[in-house]
Amino acid sequence: MKLDMYSTFASEYDEVIQDNIYNANLERPTLQSMLPTLVNLRVVDLGCGSGVYAQYLLAQGAAKVTCVDYAEEMIQLVARKAELAGVSNKVDAYAQDLSVGLPNEIDASADMVISPLMVHYLEDLNPLFADIHRILKIGGSFIFSTHHPFADFECSKSGNYFERELVQQEWDTVGKPVQVKFYRRSLTEITNALTQNGLVITQISEGEVDEKVKDMDSETYTYLSNNPNFIFIKCQKI
Repeated sequence: MKLDMYSTFASEYDEVIQDNIYNANLERPTLQSMLPTLVNLRVVDLGCGSGVYAQYLLAQGAAKVTCVDYAEEMIQLVARKAELAGVSNKVDAYAQDLSVGLPNEIDASADMVISPLMVHYLEDLNPLFADIHRILKIGGSFIFSTHHPFADFECSKSGNYFERELVQQEWDTVGKPVQVKFYRRSLTEITNALTQNGLVITQISEGEVDEKVKDMDSETYTYLSNNPNFIFIKCQKI
């Protein structure tokens, strides 16, 4: 799904998420806490954005990171950062629509797959989840975050929690209103898509906001401390 947030405003988005509330102080610390030891792992980063996770993974000892994103503008940022950091040989980045799966990736080639805040942009999770199972080595992990079904249900027009719905909103993430679209779905739909494609759920988290957000925005800190915003799921291929 092409969105201006991640194409037209790619550079602005990259700058904002370095230390904002939702990405830097809620999503990233929670997902990173669920990662295994990364030394010598081959990792695939789906919905890689501007490469913030790639930088973290390599800093923690990952041997190779494959970055995939729908937006070519984000892939250009990833490649530029890798070149400046002198790690181009450890980063493979390309643009692709992930709704069709991972046709470029080889069977049993990845130790771990991550996907931070991306799968809610896909209408059908099954093609991607099936390919994640295919490319993971036995014992490999898939760890991802997405919108919490409870949080998204307030956007429902049907009033039916179990009905998948396309939601359109206006976000001010980059300091100006930008239209975004994503799919609201039940937890049952998410977990069924995982288990029906051979992935075993080993951990679920609803996230924990960093305490420094108290000083950034006390009202948002209180809200996020009392209400789930994202859900984090760790799976394994066994």
